Amino acid sequence: MSPASRADKKAAADAGAWMFNVVTSVGIIIVNKALMATYGFSFATTLTGLHFATTTLMTVVLRWLGYIQPSHLPFRELLKFVLVANFSIVGMNVSLMWNSVGFYQIAKLSMIPVSCLLEVVLDKIQYSRDTKLSITVVLLGVGVCTVTDVSVNARGFIAAFVAVWSTSMQQYYVHQLQRKYSLSSFNLLGHTAPAQAGTLLLLGPFLDYWLTNRRIDAYDYNIASVIFIILSCTIAVGTNLSQFICIGRFTAVSFQVLGHMKTILVLVLGFFFFGKEGLRMQVVIGMVIAVIGMIWYSNASSKPRGKERRIHSLPTNRQQKHGSLAESSGT
Repeated sequence: MSPASRADKKAAADAGAWMFNVVTSVGIIIVNKALMATYGFSFATTLTGLHFATTTLMTVVLRWLGYIQPSHLPFRELLKFVLVANFSIVGMNVSLMWNSVGFYQIAKLSMIPVSCLLEVVLDKIQYSRDTKLSITVVLLGVGVCTVTDVSVNARGFIAAFVAVWSTSMQQYYVHQLQRKYSLSSFNLLGHTAPAQAGTLLLLGPFLDYWLTNRRIDAYDYNIASVIFIILSCTIAVGTNLSQFICIGRFTAVSFQVLGHMKTILVLVLGFFFFGKEGLRMQVVIGMVIAVIGMIWYSNASSKPRGKERRIHSLPTNRQQKHGSLAESSGT
């Protein structure tokens, strides 16, 4: 296969992965919004546990069919990932409960610079000026779209801090573990989903009761709400898988930057489906700025030196000795 054909095939696969993630992510947001707003199912942590239980079932079936090959992930790495990932889920839920919508959106936006910092410190990644500027434009555009009222309190700030850092670390680990242990997205999900399902289903009902003062066993289940719960769990399988695929193929920073396209789509679809406030001029302007920033980021980060790993070449003792011998033989 020629290099051009391989490049075209990779570009098509990359686009397919992004579309898969966008469609499933936007779909699950709309379904969960209807489930919580219309049917009053406000048990977000337990629902996430059900999502991972469904994902676990999917990985078990695929392994039984032979589509997932045996792989190894050290228990220490698994434990570290599950702790960070669960702190991310609980932290985001608590942050949403304790903060204003405006500060919650600012906290979500701050995940991009935090993810950049992690790549710079841990992976020695260096960004070009255009890449940095394009990220700034995306942050500005999404901020104009989503940030309205901004008020902060001490406990809300702590919850947001934990949520931002744990989510950024979780997404960094997804990329790092796949690369370090040569794991596919299916393999990594097969290791992490059962552990997350077990811990979240065990702790979720207590956390949800603490946050909402409502017990999940006292919820008034009906056919419609159960159908929406099943639909949410089904879509979540695609959301979890597509997230691992996208972060594995790219990086956590690219996933965060380009992932804000989902924020824009949610705003647009929310207008069509729920029609509460409409698309104000401020929101439209923010969308345009964000899209321009995303296009700029895609172009800038793909250029040579747009985003690269720093390599420091230090002379070794052998090289120094070889140089000294060469000098002595030339005299």
